[in-house]
Amino acid sequence: MSRFTTQLRAEVQLVSRNGEQLLVTLGIPVLLLVFFSTVDVLPTGTPDPIDFLAPGILALAVMSTSMVSLGIATGFERSYHVLKRLGATPLGRPRLVAAKISSVAVVEVVQFAVIIPVAYALGWNPDAPNWPAALGGVLLGTMAFAGIGLSLAGRLRGEINLAAQNGLYLVLLLLGGMVIPLAKLPSGVRQVAQMLPSGALADVLRETLTGAGVQPATSWLVLATWALAMPLAASRLFRWD
Repeated sequence: MSRFTTQLRAEVQLVSRNGEQLLVTLGIPVLLLVFFSTVDVLPTGTPDPIDFLAPGILALAVMSTSMVSLGIATGFERSYHVLKRLGATPLGRPRLVAAKISSVAVVEVVQFAVIIPVAYALGWNPDAPNWPAALGGVLLGTMAFAGIGLSLAGRLRGEINLAAQNGLYLVLLLLGGMVIPLAKLPSGVRQVAQMLPSGALADVLRETLTGAGVQPATSWLVLATWALAMPLAASRLFRWD
């Protein structure tokens, strides 16, 4: 068994044992989807809020798992010197980063298996969704957000990393077009938001699943750039201790 496969199996086992974290990564997106779909308080600009919210909540699930959950867990592993021991093995930083990102993809499969049926039950009925393209966007989003989370986790102390991950999550949630349309933001803020990975992923998923993307070509380019740059940055910046 390769070093990468061994580490991936260990990462998946660690995630599966963390029931509280799994509850958060599954519970929060589903709660937001159900609440805002049934309580019409958001300026979604669509006849049925679920049509706007479903792709955005899928993007939110990717961000919360890939960046926040992974970043916080890795930060505390580093603070507790767990990663220092791994640093003494032949694993290497690139394999560690790849294994952690791959373990996130496993969690996302479970998330989507829950969120998508809930969305359909709430009345979501997308016209001819392009699921292969959507999965491509999810893959790019996973790489981008995991790279961001690991970059922070690999440089900051555990407590500071915890605050940074949650603070960045809140900013990207509010500016990412996931639950609030980018068109409702001030023009200057909107231009910045469209260059963020959260805004790009939400736009890509809306385009591939409902054909309602605002600037799909640009969003694909932005998302791909983040997906290439951030794992590379994480591999270079990550410190074992």
